[in-house]
Amino acid sequence: MPRETGVPTGTLIMMVLQVLRHGPLHGYAVAQRIHTLSKDELRVEEGSLYPALQKLLLHGWVKANWTVSESGRRVREYRLSAAGRKQLDTEVKEYERMSAAVRAVLKGAS
Repeated sequence: MPRETGVPTGTLIMMVLQVLRHGPLHGYAVAQRIHTLSKDELRVEEGSLYPALQKLLLHGWVKANWTVSESGRRVREYRLSAAGRKQLDTEVKEYERMSAAVRAVLKGAS
């Protein structure tokens, strides 16, 4: 059975915000950074990433501007906003709370 390399449900927004915390990136670079930081375990598909980036823009958690990539292509570069920093803190706290709950169930079920 092939190994699943998708992003765990409910974590994409948090991971995108975290990656953008370290500086602006275009969409493909966001996906590559998540893949690299996860030691090649997670792969973000375009069909998930770009709708998530659009959601982040609509909420005001990121800002975007057009620029030219290293390869000379016109790309949209995303950067974290102040509201995005606050949302990232909220997302991380919620993730940690849910992870602790799952660990408690696994520990109790063994």
